[in-house]
Amino acid sequence: MGKPLLEVKNLTKSFDINGGFFSRKVGEVRAVDNLSFSVYEGEVLGIVGESGCGKSTTGKAILRLIEPSSGEVYFAGTEITALSEGDMRKRRRDMQIIFQDPYASLNPRHTIEKIIREPLIVHQIGTKKEQLERVEELLETVGLSSDHATRYPHQFSGGQRQRIGIARALAVHPKLVICDEPVSALDVSVQSQILNLMADLKETFALTYIFIAHDLSVVKHISDRVAVMYLGRMVEMATKDQLFENPKHPYTRALLSAVPVPDPDAAKEKILLKGDVPSPSNPPEGCAFHTRCPDCMDVCKIKRPSLHEKEKGHYVACHLYE
Repeated sequence: MGKPLLEVKNLTKSFDINGGFFSRKVGEVRAVDNLSFSVYEGEVLGIVGESGCGKSTTGKAILRLIEPSSGEVYFAGTEITALSEGDMRKRRRDMQIIFQDPYASLNPRHTIEKIIREPLIVHQIGTKKEQLERVEELLETVGLSSDHATRYPHQFSGGQRQRIGIARALAVHPKLVICDEPVSALDVSVQSQILNLMADLKETFALTYIFIAHDLSVVKHISDRVAVMYLGRMVEMATKDQLFENPKHPYTRALLSAVPVPDPDAAKEKILLKGDVPSPSNPPEGCAFHTRCPDCMDVCKIKRPSLHEKEKGHYVACHLYE
């Protein structure tokens, strides 16, 4: 597959819990727990899992929009976790993000022209004339009209706003784009349009995506490889075909069994998980999934499984395979 564009090693992000009269630290939530993976140039890595599993925190920690507690992130061979704030700002030209909420991610006081042009101003790319031409070109590229540049965000639908968010992310010619649930806030009919647009843009601009979502059908449509997260930990990672045809981790199997099938007469066995997701502030000992796992063994309660390669390109963190 060549050399990775992005390497994440032992990434951890914890948030303090404060309480008491003096708001002292009384605990912590480990939102991302010792995560390691690579993303290769030109591929789409999908990251899936239940709400609260740490998917979005992972994306933001990679870009240092929130600072990681520990671990290393290498982009194109450079350790970006060690960069100064000024150097990191320059590096962000190559690393952009599309946010989940197209309503909250655009400044309502700015015109569309200013929103898309702002990254070009920050990174001092081109003259004012060239910047305005780039804005018009990007609007046309994402399926909007150059006439829309003078309007404000409230004058657009959710799908159109997300197209504006995509145009803003592409303004500085990035290599990596982190897509933080970019279609979850949109109607189903609009979701497919945005997904097809993103697939076309990937080919046109030679982009690499990390695609974060909780909808497995969306991830299957766009991803080359898929990583499954549970309670801040990665439990399985494989190619799209490997994961959907032969899921190995009990959690992955349960997730896939819950995906709706278009045929109402098709027989499909659903795996019902018992119990609630444990609190991230007090995760279980051993395997984080053992409290809900139908295949739980004694070793699962005391020893944390490591992510290892079971088949070529298929990684799983489960004692069933050790």
